[in-house]
Amino acid sequence: MSTAANDHFETYFAEKLWEMIPAIYRHEDGLGDNPGVLRALVEVLAEQAALLRRSQDRLWEDQFIELCSDWAIPYIADLLGTRLVSVHNPRGRRVDVAKTIYYRRRKGTLRVLEELIRDIAGWDGKVVENFRRLARSRHGLDPQPEALAGRWSQNLPGGWAGLRQPGTAELAGGPFDEYFHAPDVRRHRGQSGCYNIPKLAFHLYRLRPFEIREATPFYAASTDTFTFDPSGRRSPLFLPGKRPENLEDWHSAFEWELPAPLRCRLLAQAEYRLNEAIVQLLADQHGLLPETAEALRRLSGQLFRTEARLRATLQSSPHTTAVMDPAIYKDLLRYSLIVQCAKKVLLPQRPDDVASLMADLGGPAGHVTAENIAVGRLDGGVASAGAGQQLMIDPEQGLFRFMESMPGRPLSVTYHYGFSGPLGAGPFDRRAVEDCEPEQHIGNGGIIHAGGILKEGVTQIDDSKTYQAGEDILDIENLTLQAANQQRPYLIIDQDWSFVAANKPDVELALDGLWIGTKTSDDLILDGEFECVVLRHCTLDPGGSRRIDGQDIPALPLTIKGRIEKLVIDACITGPIRTQGEGHVEQLIIRDSILQSLDENQPALAIAGKEVQLDRTTLFGGLEVHGLKANEALATGIATVADTQNGCFRFGAAPAGSRLPRPYESFLFKTDARHWFTSRRFGDSGYAQLSETAPVELRRGAENGSEIGSFSSLNNPIKLDSLRAKVDEYMPFGLIPIFIFET
Repeated sequence: MSTAANDHFETYFAEKLWEMIPAIYRHEDGLGDNPGVLRALVEVLAEQAALLRRSQDRLWEDQFIELCSDWAIPYIADLLGTRLVSVHNPRGRRVDVAKTIYYRRRKGTLRVLEELIRDIAGWDGKVVENFRRLARSRHGLDPQPEALAGRWSQNLPGGWAGLRQPGTAELAGGPFDEYFHAPDVRRHRGQSGCYNIPKLAFHLYRLRPFEIREATPFYAASTDTFTFDPSGRRSPLFLPGKRPENLEDWHSAFEWELPAPLRCRLLAQAEYRLNEAIVQLLADQHGLLPETAEALRRLSGQLFRTEARLRATLQSSPHTTAVMDPAIYKDLLRYSLIVQCAKKVLLPQRPDDVASLMADLGGPAGHVTAENIAVGRLDGGVASAGAGQQLMIDPEQGLFRFMESMPGRPLSVTYHYGFSGPLGAGPFDRRAVEDCEPEQHIGNGGIIHAGGILKEGVTQIDDSKTYQAGEDILDIENLTLQAANQQRPYLIIDQDWSFVAANKPDVELALDGLWIGTKTSDDLILDGEFECVVLRHCTLDPGGSRRIDGQDIPALPLTIKGRIEKLVIDACITGPIRTQGEGHVEQLIIRDSILQSLDENQPALAIAGKEVQLDRTTLFGGLEVHGLKANEALATGIATVADTQNGCFRFGAAPAGSRLPRPYESFLFKTDARHWFTSRRFGDSGYAQLSETAPVELRRGAENGSEIGSFSSLNNPIKLDSLRAKVDEYMPFGLIPIFIFET
C-alpha cells in the first residue's frame, strides 16, 4: 500500500513549470522524432519540487512529538533529557518522549509503573507490591483488616488461607492472588523468589484479544452443544482487555480488564445491590404493592455476593415473595447487578446491547441477556441452570448449550480469542483490502458456488459466517477472493478444491483473509500456469485437534500441480505445502508465517522449484527444497537443501543434521524442541509462541536481538528490555522488579 501524500503536488508543479516554458518549445516538444522529452524532464523536476515542498511543510510538524518524523525523536528527547529506548521499539520511543514530564511528576507511583507496561511495551499488565502478600502479624497502626479482605475468599490480610472458596486456588500465584506467603529471599526464577519485602511484580500479558463478530457457531447434535469456534474446536474465550480511557478514572486493573483466558468463575461472578432508584423503577414498571416496595427499600445498600443469596433473602420475607414473579425478578437482577463485576461488563444487559460476549438469536429476540445466562462446565457432565435461564456458557472450553428449546432462527455469536499477533486469518486491520473496490459480494453464510466468484475481478466475503465451498474454479484470469476488512469467514470443503488458470499469459490469483478447512482429507490445489499467486492473511487449517463431536480435524495441504512463476505466502498459517507431478514454483516467498506438518515423516515444505525465500517463518516439520535464502527462520524438522553453493541461512534455527547453505549466526540444535513452544496445536492461544524454556539462542537470536520464527517482527524481547530500562528509571529506590509472563 502506498504511503505517499495525496496532495497532488507533482501535478501542480509540473503544470506550473510547463506554463513557464515558452509556447514554441512546448509545441516543438510534441513534434519531434522522440516526442515528450521536455515534458518528461519537467515532470522529473516537479517530483523534486514536490519533495522539497513536503519537507518544508514538515518543518512545523517536526516540532511536535505526536507528528514528527522518526529522525526528530532523539532531538526532542535531548531537550527533555529523556533516556531513549531501542530504535527497534519506535512506538515505545515516541510515547516515552511524549510522557517524560508526566512520568517524572508521578515517579515511583503504582500508576506510572503500570502505565509503563502499555506505553513502552504495548502489552497489558498489572503491578503488585509483593510485600502486601506476606503473611505477618498485624501492627496496631495497620488499618482495619475487614476493609482489605479478599474479593473472592474474604481472607483477611496477612492471615491464614481460607479454603472455603475453591475458586481462590485458581488465582494463586497470579496478580490477583488472595493467599499470603512466607518471605522468599532467593533471586526470582520461575516460582521461586517471588515474595519478599523489596519485590515488585510486573505481571505481563503479551497475547492480544481479537474480536469475532456475528460468526456461525459449530453445532454437535450428539451432545446438543455449540462451540464458539466455527471449526468445532474447544478454544478458550478471551477477555477483551479494555481499560478506562479517561486518565482521571485510573485504577489498578481488575481481572476482567486484562486480556487473559476467561475463567468460568469470573464470568459467573454476579453481585447485586439495591437502591432507591431501582425500587422506584420496579414499582413504576410492575406496580409493586407499598409493603413490597418498603421491604425492598430495607435491603438497599446491602451487597449480595451471589444470586442464590439474593433469592434466599427475597424468599424469606412474605412481603418480597411477590418479587419472585419471573418478569419482575428478571428486571430486578438486571437493574441491581453492580458495575464492578464481570457479568455486568462482558454480557449484554438488554436484547439490543452490544457486548464483548453475545449469542444473537436473530429477529426481535435479539441477544440473550445476562440474567438469562448461566455459567458452568460442559465437558460431558449434566449441566444445570437456574429456573428460566436460556443459555449455559463454558468459557474455558469455548462451549455453550441452550437449556430449553433450540432457537428457530440462524444463530450467530460474538466473542474474543487470544493470539500472539495478527497472523493467519483474523479480524485484523487489513487496510490494503479497502484500496480495492469489490465487484462481487458474498454474505450471510451458505454455499459458495463457483459461478458466484468472478474469474476476473474482486470477490469479497462481507462477514465472518461459515460457508460451504469446494466447487472447482476454472479459467482464472485475474481472480481475487478476499474477506472484508476486520472479518474472518470460515470456508469448509468436503472435496479437493482446485483453482485452475486459464490458458492465457499473466494469470494472477490472490486469496486474502480466508480461513479454509476440510471435513475429510482434502487438498487446496493450484493447477495450470500462473504468473503470480498471493496468499495473504489466510489460514489453511493445519489440523491436529478433535471436534466436540469426536471427529478429528484433518489438515488442509496446499498442493501445486501447475507451474507458478511467483508464489507469495504472507502472514499465513498453513498445513504442508508441496508440489505434485509436474508442479513447479519458480520463486516461493514466505514471510511471517507458520507451516505445520502433523506427520513427522512428511516435511512441512517440499517444493520443486528454483528458489525459496523464508523470512521470519516457523516450520513445524522439515523442508525439502532446491535453493534456499532464509532469514530468522525456525524449522523443527530436518532441512534438506539441494544447492548449498548458493543462498544462505542467516540468524535461523534448525536441527544439527540439516543440509543448509552457508549457515551464518544460526542455532543448530540437537535436543528435542517440543517444550520450546507454549503450544504446537492450532487453536490454542499460545500456538507457536516461544516458551520461557526455549534457549536464549532462539529467544534472542534474530539479527536485531528479537526472537527467531514467525513472531520475530513483534520484537517482544526488545520491548521487554525497553520496559526494564524504564522501570529502573521510575521505580522507587531499593525495590527489585520481577517480570512474570502470564500469557
